[in-house]
Amino acid sequence: MEKIKIKVDVVSDVVCPWCYIGKRRLENAISRLPENIEVEVTHLPFELNPNLPTEGTSQQQYLTDKFGGNERYLHLTARVSSIAEGEGLNFDFTRQRVLPNTLDAHRLIQFAPTSKVQGAVVESLMKAYFEDGVDLSNRENLLEIAERAGLSRQAAANLLQSDAGIMEIRGLENLNHQRGISGVPFFIINNKYGVSGAQPSETLQQIFAEVGNETIMQENPSA
Repeated sequence: MEKIKIKVDVVSDVVCPWCYIGKRRLENAISRLPENIEVEVTHLPFELNPNLPTEGTSQQQYLTDKFGGNERYLHLTARVSSIAEGEGLNFDFTRQRVLPNTLDAHRLIQFAPTSKVQGAVVESLMKAYFEDGVDLSNRENLLEIAERAGLSRQAAANLLQSDAGIMEIRGLENLNHQRGISGVPFFIINNKYGVSGAQPSETLQQIFAEVGNETIMQENPSA
C-alpha cells in the first residue's frame, strides 16, 4: 500500500503550556490515523518572550503581572494544569521558578534534525520545564536535556558557545510573522493549510484524513 505523506510544521515555544498540550494532541491524532497516512512533523521557532534577559526572570512574578494579579494567575495555571492532565501531562507551576529566554532552546531544536531527534529534544525541553521545573536559562541544564534526548553533548555545547543558529531562528520567525502567525501553537499542513491553537485530537485527525483524501484525488483524478 502506497503511503500518503502529510507534512506538518509545528510553530511553538517550549514555555507555552498550550504548545505542550497541542503537541500531545497532535501525537494522539497521528496515532489514530490509518496505516496508509504518514505524517512528518517538523518544529519551527516562536519566542513568546524574546526580550527577556538571558538569565530569565521570575516566572510567577512575570505571569502574575501579565494576568493581572496572583488570584488570576492561580486560577489560569490551575485550569491549564487540569486540561494538561487530561492529555496525560503533569504540569507543576509551583516548580517553575524561572521563565527563561528560549533562544538557546530553539537553537538546539533547530540543530536537532541533523541527528534526527528533533521531536525528542522538544519533548524533553517541555517536560523538563512544565513537569520538573528545570531552569532552561541554564546552559548546563540545556546540555543535559539535549544529551538525554540523543544529541551529542559536545556538539550542543559547541553550538551554544557560538552564535550558530541565531540567524536561522530569526529568519524562521520572520517567515512565520509574514505568514500572519501571531500566536502558538500553530500547525502548517503541507505548506498550504493553517490550524491555530491546541485543537482536540479528533479535530486534527479529521483534518489529516481530509488532506489525505485530497491528496489521493489530486494524484488519481479518476479515482
